[in-house]
Amino acid sequence: MPHVLLIEDDASVRDGMELVLRRHGYGVATAATGEQALALLAEERGARIELAVLDLMLPGMDGFEVCRRIRARSATLPVIMLTARGDDSDIVTGLEAGADDYVVKPVTAPVLEARIRAALRRAEPSGQAREADSGLAGLVIDRAGLTVTKHGVAVALPPTELRLLLELSASPGRVFSREQLLESIWDHTFLGDSRLVDAAVARLRAKLEDTPAKPRYVQTVRGFGYRFGPL
Repeated sequence: MPHVLLIEDDASVRDGMELVLRRHGYGVATAATGEQALALLAEERGARIELAVLDLMLPGMDGFEVCRRIRARSATLPVIMLTARGDDSDIVTGLEAGADDYVVKPVTAPVLEARIRAALRRAEPSGQAREADSGLAGLVIDRAGLTVTKHGVAVALPPTELRLLLELSASPGRVFSREQLLESIWDHTFLGDSRLVDAAVARLRAKLEDTPAKPRYVQTVRGFGYRFGPL
């Protein structure tokens, strides 16, 4: 039974989501504030949490800061953010804070459950892990151990960013469109969600590149998408 942490200050929304998730077989812990959520994650039972669903508009500490603190605590815990407004700036800020995906409220039960299932799949060991190690100029990707090192120093990557790197580096030089990456990594087909790809690439570059503005590993092919390796 996957365990989900639901962070939502609106009691009626929180109760409704909790009921839906429990009916789909999830264990659910809830928090009405970011402070409560972070305290829960710090407890022994917090180790059982496999995914967080996080409302951005929280009293006190907002969802952006909560996401940053979750990500600082754990590079691997998937975070799906909830936004009521669907405002582009909120979504971009949330993704930059380390969220793996987002849904706009009000969200239907099938959509929420599908996004959770997809995020949990991304957190599972990748089938690509059976392939040989790959690397480029100081970057080593251990596809069996699912680890990444740069000049011998370990680089902690959340599941979404790791899968993105595995996908790109499996075919060095191949150009992947945003649509292809959305479908293979996020299970999304709506092109409007391409900012998920761009935000994950930006976070990946911040961790891997010596100069993120001049990337050597994850290259942009303007007008087409992204590829792994030098131009």
